[in-house]
Amino acid sequence: MKKFLLLLFLLPTLNYSQGKPIANIGGALRYNYLISSWDSDQKDIGGDFVYDFFRVNAEASYKDVYLNVEYREYSPDFGGGFLKQGWMGYKFNEEEDIHIGLTQVPFGIQTYNSHNWFFNLTYYVGLEDDHDLGVKYMNIGDKFEYQLAFFKGSELFDLGGARAVDSERYAYDIVGSNKEVNQFNGKFIYKTGEKFKQRFGVSAQYGGLYNIETKEMGDHHALSLHHEVDYKRWNLKTTVLTARHNPMNVDGQSRDIVRMGAYGFPYDVASDFEMYTAAISYSLPVDIGPISNLQFYNDFGYMDKRAEGFTNTAQNVLGMLVTAGDMYIYVDYAAGYNHSWFGGDFTNEFGSGKPNLGWESRFNINFGYYFLTDNSSR
Repeated sequence: MKKFLLLLFLLPTLNYSQGKPIANIGGALRYNYLISSWDSDQKDIGGDFVYDFFRVNAEASYKDVYLNVEYREYSPDFGGGFLKQGWMGYKFNEEEDIHIGLTQVPFGIQTYNSHNWFFNLTYYVGLEDDHDLGVKYMNIGDKFEYQLAFFKGSELFDLGGARAVDSERYAYDIVGSNKEVNQFNGKFIYKTGEKFKQRFGVSAQYGGLYNIETKEMGDHHALSLHHEVDYKRWNLKTTVLTARHNPMNVDGQSRDIVRMGAYGFPYDVASDFEMYTAAISYSLPVDIGPISNLQFYNDFGYMDKRAEGFTNTAQNVLGMLVTAGDMYIYVDYAAGYNHSWFGGDFTNEFGSGKPNLGWESRFNINFGYYFLTDNSSR
């Protein structure tokens, strides 16, 4: 940690004129106000106002070689401190780049398949804003773009194939006795339209699942069709995807579920499922003191589990993003059923689930100030 802080002090001294090394520091500080339908104690005190995270972003470049890194510090109860991303890149020309390190997995609509603070349902099964360790090639043209990647593994910070994978990470990955290895990704986008801009895409991934107890290699794969439309102030994102996992667990341990985790919390996820999402937003420019824009949105996701007797999962988030200078405020009414983060049994709801569960909800306001180089409000 001391070395990391020293780096933060030294990087600004590298900010020279064009043609020489350039480095910048950015970051964010965020807090949450929340009140949950399933938490009677929280409702008794009128909700909670809590720390979310503090993050630091560093960007550096010299002669088309560049660096992008983001470190986040959550509370100890939510995993503590860890990297969200950290990669080195080289720009071949105006269209082609390559990244190596902890970089975003090219799958589905990016950067996000959602508009709200909670993300869409895809995030909670490792298929939205996932970051893994490997190498990625990108070719971004006017009409077509494609990405090819190989990931040796997920965010692993310990050496040794026999070590269990922990949940102290930003993005959801398979954890515990199974670990993601040798994953290949491919993504293709066709772009069309001027006033009515559309992005038609297909994404695929395939990789191994190594079990440290049986020492056998299973596999997993996913395929997604996705479409994004921009028209004037409107944005619409739709996705259909299928995912399959084949873990080689010890005898007696179900292969109908895999253990996934992030923020220090693991839970079960159905091994095989289809997922359908739709997210729509409307942006309204305003001039109200420091407020320059209001974005209204509704993001929906549905998870259809394939195992017999499993109960499906749904999530819907209705909300508004307020832009006020460098401050971004998400006001969300998020609801779901058989959803681990919305009441009930945290461990099992993305897995087998429970029948006859009703919708649970959480009203959440996230206050975030984003400074210097970074302009991402996530």
